Amino acid sequence: MSGREHAISFMLPVTVMIFIPWLLMWISEDATIGWFLPWPLDLVVLLIGILLLLLGMALLVTCIRMFAIIGKGTLAPWAPTQKLVVVGIYRNMRNPMITGVLIGLFGESIILSSYAVFLWTMFCFLGNHIYFIKSEEPGLLKRFGDEYKTYFENVPRWWPRRTPWIPFETQSD
Repeated sequence: MSGREHAISFMLPVTVMIFIPWLLMWISEDATIGWFLPWPLDLVVLLIGILLLLLGMALLVTCIRMFAIIGKGTLAPWAPTQKLVVVGIYRNMRNPMITGVLIGLFGESIILSSYAVFLWTMFCFLGNHIYFIKSEEPGLLKRFGDEYKTYFENVPRWWPRRTPWIPFETQSD
């Protein structure tokens, strides 16, 4: 996997999390930060938004690194992972990378007090949900076979498991 492929694949989340929200803010002519609530409450809401944005970004970057190092690929469909990634946060949920993007976008919508960015977040969730069901999951089943089927049956798509899933071959008797 070349550095160029990794850089190009990183443009997907950059577009979704930076360029499109910026475009929405530009079109709506609303570049406000905060909700104009009483001072301490507005600060708390702003800090929650910043925390969510940072949490989402950390989750996204962690997942991208796992795809590159463990999966030997990228998040992009044109340069997919060569190995199924079922370690770390992927033991709790199947789509933590997109969850990171969604958490980050939700944080942006709070920081920017933007209903447009919030609606973009909901559109991204719905679009990804449909894409995963119709395209990505069947594709992963074809590429990884029973390994993915077992993973699919034990790890939820969006809502994390309470305890990390331990693949059968790594469980101790």
